[in-house]
Amino acid sequence: MEKVFSRSKGLSDVPFSFCPGCTHGIIMRLIAEILEELDIIEDTIGISPVGCAGFCQDFFTCDFVGAPHGRAQAVGIGVKRAMPDRTVFTYQGDGDMAAIGTQHAIHAAARGEKITSIMVNNAIYGMTGGQMAPTTLEGMKTSTSPYGRDTILTGAPMDFPKVIAALEGAVYVASVSVDSPKNIKQAKAAIKKAFKVQQAGLGFALVSVLSTCPTNWGMTPVESLQWLRDNMMPIYEMGELKMTEEVKSL
Repeated sequence: MEKVFSRSKGLSDVPFSFCPGCTHGIIMRLIAEILEELDIIEDTIGISPVGCAGFCQDFFTCDFVGAPHGRAQAVGIGVKRAMPDRTVFTYQGDGDMAAIGTQHAIHAAARGEKITSIMVNNAIYGMTGGQMAPTTLEGMKTSTSPYGRDTILTGAPMDFPKVIAALEGAVYVASVSVDSPKNIKQAKAAIKKAFKVQQAGLGFALVSVLSTCPTNWGMTPVESLQWLRDNMMPIYEMGELKMTEEVKSL
């Protein structure tokens, strides 16, 4: 029988340990496929954060460096500057990048640091207890907003990719989703372009990926996908938010 689908060489044999319906596994699969297709597995160093995203170091076959909570960009910049010939990427949740790690992400983008960052946005803190994040939607219930997020008290949800896109050193910024086969294909194309930006030495690249968290949302996997479409996509601007002329030619 002909084998038409197999595990990417960019992934280890360790089974994913995420909750049922979580789309971290899909996103990691896409990154692994891209590393294999670009033939850069051996030359890539990933930076793992704290939280659900931090488990990524177990699932890839490239090298990894662990970072303290919110410091993935800072660690990644250090690695890239010390080893400029390596491809360096950070894989972070929205709480890690858009809350405790805000200053590092903003200044990495402002300086045009030549690394690639992937932010998984599920509008909540996942592993640490389901608390409200900067990306939590208005009225959304979390363990620290049990009556729903009150934007008068806590502000509106932050569309972090748009913040990064406003900085000159960010040359490619995209917001994608992995809720359907069509969107998964588009997400892969955006992430691949973000890696090519780094290979070309053009500047900072960020791809935000809308993701589900059925456990903390209190939903089934199917319900969570529909909730993402109905509630997150109208709030977060989707597509390629910024692409300089040099990036367009990649």
